[in-house]
Amino acid sequence: MLQLLVLNNWPEIFLFLLNSIYWITLIGVILVVVLDNRNPVKTISWVLVLIFLPYVGLVLYIFFGQRYRKQKIISKKSIRSIENNPAYLYEELNPSQYPEDSGNLIELLRRNNTHPVFSGNDVQLYTHGRTLFDALFEDIRKATLHVHLDYYIIEACSIGYELQELLIAKAKEGVEVRLIYDDIGSWRTKNSFFRAMQDAGVQVYPFLKVLLPYLSPKANYRNHRKIVVIDGKVGYTGGFNFGDRYVDGGRFESWRDSHVRITGKAVYGLQTAFLIDWFFVSRELLTSKCFFPDVDDMGKCLVQTATSSPDTDWEGVMQGLFSMVTRAKKYVYLQTPYFLPNESLLTALQVAALSGVDVRLMIPDKSDTQITTKAMFSYLSEIMDAGVKVYFYRKGFLHAKTAVADDVVSTVGSTNLDYRSFELDFEVNAFIYDKPFAQTMKDVFLNDLAHCAYVDPDRWEQRPRYKRWVESICRIFGPLL
Repeated sequence: MLQLLVLNNWPEIFLFLLNSIYWITLIGVILVVVLDNRNPVKTISWVLVLIFLPYVGLVLYIFFGQRYRKQKIISKKSIRSIENNPAYLYEELNPSQYPEDSGNLIELLRRNNTHPVFSGNDVQLYTHGRTLFDALFEDIRKATLHVHLDYYIIEACSIGYELQELLIAKAKEGVEVRLIYDDIGSWRTKNSFFRAMQDAGVQVYPFLKVLLPYLSPKANYRNHRKIVVIDGKVGYTGGFNFGDRYVDGGRFESWRDSHVRITGKAVYGLQTAFLIDWFFVSRELLTSKCFFPDVDDMGKCLVQTATSSPDTDWEGVMQGLFSMVTRAKKYVYLQTPYFLPNESLLTALQVAALSGVDVRLMIPDKSDTQITTKAMFSYLSEIMDAGVKVYFYRKGFLHAKTAVADDVVSTVGSTNLDYRSFELDFEVNAFIYDKPFAQTMKDVFLNDLAHCAYVDPDRWEQRPRYKRWVESICRIFGPLL
């Protein structure tokens, strides 16, 4: 009788069990979110999503809501094994030699990143893709020991095949070639492109490989870094990826970006960042002194590498940018393709401008996605009301991620001024403490103004109300863009 009853009511029993499992899981997830001690606004937002979007909210949390900052994707022990390499540490600059006007920023980045500042460096700025790739490929041709690359996007195009051919040639010469590419950033590139390099002796690994792009919890955590290290003596970082659009502009009139070539001891910082990522993808711990060779002084720049990722204790690059803005006395000029700031940076920009600092922000007139453009626009009134000057770059697409302040300090790297770069992606920036280089960065920004339209605050407020509504709605999705 009981067996018959069960058979007749199995759909109701199955539904009851399914709902029970769901509600138990939901309560457990809500407890995790609350006990994670996030920003109260974010906590409330996720709780509301979980409660009022049955099943869908739980799926969204699995893909986009989990935090890895406390889980440590890369173990601290492995990081210390690389960072405590004697060949790396003995070159550290004594704090008594810090420049007076940048000492606090240097110490901040040293403590939140454990990356020291190095003296005796030469830094060259590149703002055109073809010029950058010509210099980079020439340096790779000269490599005798190793070539390390860590990139978000590598496309199977003219530039990509030029890189592929060069790396294969170096591997056949006996040079150790190691390449990391982001699995999501390079998802359009066929596996055969990377397999050809592997077959020729290039060591190639994807970062956080996923089976279905954008349908995995890992998809939200991307390695957005751009790092090249050659023989431990030459390093590159910045905003350029490997793709033809970085040379010909693609669907834009042109592609405006920034990258730096570093020679000197500061290359140790880029090498360390690469080797930590390499351990994560390959489980191979590389600490040989050959990766940190003795380097003579190549120039007069002080350079410090700053990294950040979803599993570090601190949002290192964001804190560095925050410090640059809040400590500026005369001016701070920023360029970014995506302006979706967190509350900390938003407040810092407002306070600096209200304090009389000349704060200028340059963003593209049109981004590569409509929703991103509209989301960015929702923040402009808040900063312009405080006195920040905003400019729309109109000669193509502005992809540079730079900042310069007071003719003293500047930074070039992969970090956008948005939530994703600050909290979700693996990023790297070079902070340069050098007045001549800062002047170069300032001049480049001022020259770019010739291709910009100033955003008049009064006219901006006269936009149709429906546009502002759309922008506000797009802003909600800022953390996912």
